[in-house]
Amino acid sequence: MAIDAGTTAFMIVSMALVNLMTPGLAFFYGGLVRSSNVLTIMMQNYVSMGLITLVWAVWGYSLCFGTSKNGVIGSARTHYFLENLATQELPYAEGMPGLVFAGFQGMFAVIAPSLMTGAFADRVRFVPYVLFIFFWVHLVYFPFAHWVWGGGWMARNGVKDFAGGIVVHITAGFSALATVVALPNRRKLEGDDVDTNPHNIPFVALGTGLLWFGWFGFNGGSALAANESAALAAMNSEISASAALFFWLMLEWKMEGKPTLVGACVGAIAGLATITPCAAYVKPWAALTIGTLCVPWCYACIELTKKYNLDDALDVWAVHGMGGFFGTLCVGIFSSAAMTGNAFEAGGKLFGKQLLAAVGCAAYSFVMGYAIIKVLEKFMDVVPREGDRRMGLDVSMHGAKAYSEDPSGSKKGGAVNV
Repeated sequence: MAIDAGTTAFMIVSMALVNLMTPGLAFFYGGLVRSSNVLTIMMQNYVSMGLITLVWAVWGYSLCFGTSKNGVIGSARTHYFLENLATQELPYAEGMPGLVFAGFQGMFAVIAPSLMTGAFADRVRFVPYVLFIFFWVHLVYFPFAHWVWGGGWMARNGVKDFAGGIVVHITAGFSALATVVALPNRRKLEGDDVDTNPHNIPFVALGTGLLWFGWFGFNGGSALAANESAALAAMNSEISASAALFFWLMLEWKMEGKPTLVGACVGAIAGLATITPCAAYVKPWAALTIGTLCVPWCYACIELTKKYNLDDALDVWAVHGMGGFFGTLCVGIFSSAAMTGNAFEAGGKLFGKQLLAAVGCAAYSFVMGYAIIKVLEKFMDVVPREGDRRMGLDVSMHGAKAYSEDPSGSKKGGAVNV
């Protein structure tokens, strides 16, 4: 096995960076919800790190990257419990032990279901949530990871997804939309005066910083080597996120009268999600264009959910689902042969493949997400009971408060109960 120390070190660091994104997402979402439910949504993110990693180690990796069964799914026996990966170099991950590649890809499997938590904030109990993500990764994430990245039928037909526009963002975004449709609106549950304002905007900014930092591993590491593709993916990610942040502020200022820190953070995440599927396929000028164009695209999708009274609490579908969708199409619009080593470039044929893949992924993910929620509702209460909602989900479900209070009711510096 020809192990390259630089490649191995780079990929271990990239794995750690992507791992950091899940806690970053927890802070991002935690700051956006009300103070009585902040621990609940953070717990939903953290439990994914535990549950999905265990599933991934035992059989999940093999389902995605094991010996393909007719391009549909990998064999669970290929690397059961990551057997034979510590000393094996994989043909699609040269220069590193297979165990490093498995670890890196496992971080994607962890964060994908976590992305959905922002859509159904305040409306899902803990046990149904754990069951939901367990079934979701098997029915949605693992198949698409195999189809696109594991040598499955989509890859064989020329569909391109550099770092997860289809596999992560469209799957999670459209399954999130399905949960929004399947579950009751918070105003229906709690009345028109329900508080939906962010309770801690500095948490949102902290989470954005951690996500942005981790995204260099998410996109840069997807080159699977410390090479020119990794450099291009990292730089394009920075350009797209920066452009989206700035122009989101400008659009928000024009439409709503003031630029806000939350708007800057949402814009940055939209830019990162949109560049993800084409990060190493386009030139820097195209990354600037993509980061700019995603702003009116994602902003319009947010307004669309408001128009049709879809309670996507933290705009997961608009930012991640539709950002990933647009970025997937951009592969067919902006890809440069010079950046892909003449392997492929933008054109009508590639655009058609990307469009079909994006639409098919969106439809499949929506149907499966909706079906899982509805099946769970047949066996248990998915939505928290009225008494639990009144008490606050942090106390009723997890027995703790995020903030202690003095007798007058004022917060003592936002101390966290531990």
